[in-house]
Amino acid sequence: MFIPQSYPLAIILCIVTMLCWGSWGNTQKMAGKAWRFELFYWDYVLGILLFAILLGFTLGSNGEAGRGFVEDIKQADSGNMLNAILGGIVFNASNILLVAAMAIAGMAVAFPVGVGIALALGVIVNYVFVPQGNALWLFMGVALIVAAIIIDAVAYKKHSASLKKVSGKGILLSAGAGVLMSLFYRFVASSMASSFEMPEAGKLTPYSAIFFFAVGVVLSNFIFNYFIMKKPFDGAPLSFSDYAKGSLGVHLTGVLGGVIWNTGMAMSIIASGKAGFAISYGLGQGATLIAALWGVFIWKEFKGASKSVNNLIFLMFMAYLAGLGLLVYAGT
Repeated sequence: MFIPQSYPLAIILCIVTMLCWGSWGNTQKMAGKAWRFELFYWDYVLGILLFAILLGFTLGSNGEAGRGFVEDIKQADSGNMLNAILGGIVFNASNILLVAAMAIAGMAVAFPVGVGIALALGVIVNYVFVPQGNALWLFMGVALIVAAIIIDAVAYKKHSASLKKVSGKGILLSAGAGVLMSLFYRFVASSMASSFEMPEAGKLTPYSAIFFFAVGVVLSNFIFNYFIMKKPFDGAPLSFSDYAKGSLGVHLTGVLGGVIWNTGMAMSIIASGKAGFAISYGLGQGATLIAALWGVFIWKEFKGASKSVNNLIFLMFMAYLAGLGLLVYAGT
């Protein structure tokens, strides 16, 4: 299987994660305002599973290092498979809340609040279990990113107040998503071998871990998303007949969203062997910065903002960049 052999390459993969995790939300926007997020989400999780299978039979089945994808699944302990599946279940619960928050409050708010909280808590959780990297620089970086989250929240409050469109529900959903999202990566990480090149018996390697994670996402979706369809956060209840009304283009857009997100997940897990789980997860969650850039400059979610709000947005971006830079430096 493919495994990065150097820290710089691992960082490049983490940057790919950041770009993917910060960009997949655009596919929900592309699907159109009339296509509710609950319907979009069925295609999204299908994309996650399809990409996990494709990755396993390509990068996960070629190369001399480690165990091949099928071989790894055959020898895996049930406890490790369950941990990866639980990671998918926890992620799915958090991501449904995040997608709902995006639909209500927009990408420029949902990502900085939700994913920002996930980053701060997730780095701490993963570092406690696998303390890899310089703790001082790592947590200084996290502190700067938390500051960026607060600045973004202040900017949104000032801007929305001027437009008389404050969405407390969107911020609350974002915060709940962030807390849950901080935990999912640890479940997946706990199922994996400490060395990808010479993995322990019974443990998973990146490609099998991603596959079982995807299985957890899909299985839990029949509970979580079905419930949300019947008891939506916003709007009227939905049925599967509403899903059937979507065009092929709309469905493929959702699948594309899942493929983009799981590309990021795969790169993060693969990079963790050299970068460590805390740094790999933390850098990937720099997606907040990418999503905010999309929300501000492409989707114009802060259109008409005052000069003071624009100054806060600029300060938020600078704090995020500085924080991400410290995360990279922590692993050198």
